[in-house]
Amino acid sequence: MFERVGAGPERDETHTEKLDRNWASLLQELRVAQTGVQLLTGLLLTLPFHDRFADLSPLLRTVYLVTVGCSIVSTVLLASPVAMHRVLFRQHRLDQLVAAAHKTTYVGLMFLGISLVGVVVLVFGAVAGDGAGVLAGAAALVGFLLFWVVLPLAMRARPKPPTAPRSR
Repeated sequence: MFERVGAGPERDETHTEKLDRNWASLLQELRVAQTGVQLLTGLLLTLPFHDRFADLSPLLRTVYLVTVGCSIVSTVLLASPVAMHRVLFRQHRLDQLVAAAHKTTYVGLMFLGISLVGVVVLVFGAVAGDGAGVLAGAAALVGFLLFWVVLPLAMRARPKPPTAPRSR
C-alpha cells in the first residue's frame, strides 16, 4: 500500500512516517530552545529599566542592543515553525514544513548562540569592566562555535558506524 523509502539497516518507513518522525523530533528540540530564548529575550528587554543600566559604557550599550536584536530574531525564528504549521495545517505540505522549519531552527539557534555570547560580554563587562567582558565573550564565542558548529559538522563528516542487523 505505502512505498517504503530509505529501507536499509537503519529504518524501514514510508516517506510520510519519516516526515512525521522528523517533525516530532524537531518539535522536541524546539521546546527546549524556545523556552530558553524566550526567557533570555524577556530578561534583556527589562534591563534598560534598571538603575545600573545608565552606568553601562558605550561599548556595553552597543553590545546590549546587538544582543537584544539577535535574541529577538532568534525568538522569531524558533517560533516560526509553529506559525508555519498553523498556516499549512491540513494542506498536506509536511515536506515543505519540515524543510523550512529545519532551516529556521538552525538559523535561530545561531542567533541564540550570538545572543548568549552578548549576554556574557554584558555580565562580565558590567561586573569587571569592558576588557573582562570582551575576554569572557571571546571565550564564550569559542565555546559556542566549537560545540554548536565545529563538533557537529566534524561528526557529520565522519562515516556512519556500522549498524547491527535488524531482527524480524
